[in-house]
Amino acid sequence: MALSSCISQASYGVGVLSLTSQSYSKTTRILLSRIRDLSLLPRFPVTRVCSVSPREPSSGQILASITDISLNQSVEKIELPKGDMWSVHKFGGTCVGNSERIDNVANIIVNDNSERKLVVVSAMSKVTDMMYDLIHKAESRDDSYISALDTVLEKHRLTATDLLDGDYLLSFLSRLHHDINNLKAMLRAIYIAGHATESFSDFVVGHGELWSAQMLSFVVKKKGFDCKWMDTRDVLIVNPTDSNQVDPDYLESEKRLQKWLCQNPAKIIIATGFIASTPQNIPTTLKRDGSDFSAAIIGALVMARQVTIWTDVDGVYSADPRKVSDAVILRTLSYQEAWEMSYFGANVLHPRTIIPVMRYDIPIVIRNIFNLAAQGTMICRPSVNDNADGQHVESPVKGFATIDNLALVNVEGTGMAGVPGTASAIFSAVKDVGANVIMISQASSEHSVCFAVPEKEVKAVAEALQSRFRQALDAGRLSQVAVIPNCSILAVVGQKMASTPGVSATIFKALAKANINVRAIAQGCSEYNITVVVRREDCIRALRAVHSRVYLSKTTIAVGIIGPGLIGGALLEQLREQTAVLKEEFNIDLRVMGITSSRKMLLSELGIDLSKWKDLLNLQGEAADLQKFVQHVHVNHFIPNTVLVDCTADSSVASHYYDWLCKGIHVITPNKKANSGPLDEYLKLRALQRQSYTHYFYEATVGAGLPIISTLRGLLETGDKILMIEGIFSGTLSYIFNNFTGERDFSEVVAEAKEAGYTEPDPRDDLSGTDVARKVIILARESGLKLELSDIPVQSLVPEPLKASASAEDFMQQLPQFDHDWSKKRQDADDSGEVLRYVGVVDAANQRGHVGLRSYKKDHPFAQLSGSDNIIAFTTVRYKEQPLIVRGPGAGALVTAGGIFSDILRLASYLGAPS
Repeated sequence: MALSSCISQASYGVGVLSLTSQSYSKTTRILLSRIRDLSLLPRFPVTRVCSVSPREPSSGQILASITDISLNQSVEKIELPKGDMWSVHKFGGTCVGNSERIDNVANIIVNDNSERKLVVVSAMSKVTDMMYDLIHKAESRDDSYISALDTVLEKHRLTATDLLDGDYLLSFLSRLHHDINNLKAMLRAIYIAGHATESFSDFVVGHGELWSAQMLSFVVKKKGFDCKWMDTRDVLIVNPTDSNQVDPDYLESEKRLQKWLCQNPAKIIIATGFIASTPQNIPTTLKRDGSDFSAAIIGALVMARQVTIWTDVDGVYSADPRKVSDAVILRTLSYQEAWEMSYFGANVLHPRTIIPVMRYDIPIVIRNIFNLAAQGTMICRPSVNDNADGQHVESPVKGFATIDNLALVNVEGTGMAGVPGTASAIFSAVKDVGANVIMISQASSEHSVCFAVPEKEVKAVAEALQSRFRQALDAGRLSQVAVIPNCSILAVVGQKMASTPGVSATIFKALAKANINVRAIAQGCSEYNITVVVRREDCIRALRAVHSRVYLSKTTIAVGIIGPGLIGGALLEQLREQTAVLKEEFNIDLRVMGITSSRKMLLSELGIDLSKWKDLLNLQGEAADLQKFVQHVHVNHFIPNTVLVDCTADSSVASHYYDWLCKGIHVITPNKKANSGPLDEYLKLRALQRQSYTHYFYEATVGAGLPIISTLRGLLETGDKILMIEGIFSGTLSYIFNNFTGERDFSEVVAEAKEAGYTEPDPRDDLSGTDVARKVIILARESGLKLELSDIPVQSLVPEPLKASASAEDFMQQLPQFDHDWSKKRQDADDSGEVLRYVGVVDAANQRGHVGLRSYKKDHPFAQLSGSDNIIAFTTVRYKEQPLIVRGPGAGALVTAGGIFSDILRLASYLGAPS
């Protein structure tokens, strides 16, 4: 718009006004006068028809004509074309931030095969802020507004030079320089007055959209397509409100759009976003996020097929991805869900943007201009069977949003109950200080009302309430007006939450697990939103906790591996091979969040890359700290379930099991120390296990990967009675006696077993029988016997003189001295048609157990083992004549790790994985 046109508009009635450079000071005086008097003058509707020749010599003369034309005197009456023929696109400032991006936008427009296209564009990135800064500088009488305006000019000149050439470039630059000269004059007037009215501010700021729309239209024309650009101030009519918003006048806007389309027929229309006019044709804006609003209004006017909002994200996330790494893109949102989430701070759309399209069920699609392959998010009226979000269909919750920097105000007192008008008086006082109430909560007792306001406004609110209720406070009818600072709001949104039982229980259970205290709660009767107030420092933890509970599978398990030695290393390799398959086929998501040895630990925020965990542990590992390790795995990730896998034989680690189970951490282990330790500690563990839903699995403590514990439990739980359990429980000793057949000496077989890795580093640990005794006591206790380890007699196979050997090497060197004794024992058994076996026995009938060397007939099942196999015979009331036998490999890191892995999968099945 020319400066003379602007002045004429302020003058209301001038026909043609010509200004020369010599009359500049007079112009300034007129402008100042009009700026002061604009809001006081009567307003007459006029329509601007501005015409400036782009090739006119720059003589310093600016011409403009103002013609008063009634809309009812249209040249011809043509119905506004409406319907699915139209597609509406809106491109934000980042989409048109530079020449390359503007060209990309043009390509998207021309590749859209819709019959008619209406494109709404924002100002180039940062330009709107730059224009507001110009006004602020001019009002502050800061001379730098001149250079700042030159920066705006240069930004657009360089961009246009990159994109355009020939007449298109000359035409745009002519318009650009023309507008800049007018702005200089207007800003000079504001500089002198020290003040700009809202109308003049809106006029200045709206130029960013004018330039981007004109530039984009020329780029589209350059590509060979018929295109017109629209100044939406000629079409969109809005009524300003007291709340710094505007209400569209749809009837008047439709009439003007019909007239514009009649006069400017084109298949592609590039329209300015953000700007509009009042019914008196005063330039105004649609306020912040106004370009989205422009697109929605125009989409509603033409009843478009859809409105596409192009931005720089792939769609609407289930939560802020900067706070929740597992946030997912939502395929669909209902209008109400988008409304709720945007109100509570989610980067969706301004709530008012949704109103126009809702009237005609026009979908809004949020798409990423930098990732065209992404489907984006569609905001629409949901169908009855809306399954668009795939695996999360079953969840009634769609998304989560937060608002920070709030304070709670609590007005409390017994004198409030049953007294009409108390709430009205409270919020009237809040209104008087101009504070915005974000959330309200009141119990049915009417004893207190609490509400949330921005923290910057809480002081004024508290003072207003103290003043308003001074008499009630002094008389004791109100006990206090309390302010609780440092609060945040967490909103849980979902249209399907309505009438779905258990949603609140799920949310609050997740918050409780994360140790989050809820300060206030609110839920409307529509049930689309559950709002809770938490401490500001707890907000992100609370957000992650509830999001994980809803969006992660019930069988997403945070895994911490303690002891990455032979067994732990083998388990990590098995997890590496199987986790992808388990996630894809069984919806079991196992994430190893930490690995710790006795010296170093490796922690991860998202899950350790198991293909290189050894290198990561060596290069990035920090000093081991078991307490920090557990805290990290369990608390910091808010995955629904946590399991610690203890692959050590360390009694100090086992001593923590009870505390971990109390915290809701599942425990899986091959470590026998807890279950074979002091009886009272074992009984505490089992009692806790029965009373809670936290699981403690230890199948691999007896028989490595063999199902011995589960078989015993199955017998007992189905009512069978254990009479005796007898077995070869040591894979090491099984290997030794299976290979001690007379062809080699006993010491040779032990050395071979040690070399093959079947024994402990010191073979005396196996030959002492203590390991077998621990397994016997575990089975005895599982059978209901209350025995201590010291109650089990153990026959040691370590010769008495060698028990005090200084080292394992010293022991192995001296062991051949006793080969003759072992040969005699073997020969005596062989002469009787028997073989030697080292066995453990649980004599449940007599409530005792023992461990030692026995001989068995060669046709006995125990005599027919090979390698390192274990064999266990259960003699019960049901299996009295013929014992139930479990047999298989009972030693080695791979089978033990397999037993642990089996326990992890059993835990997953208990937690809801498909069986």
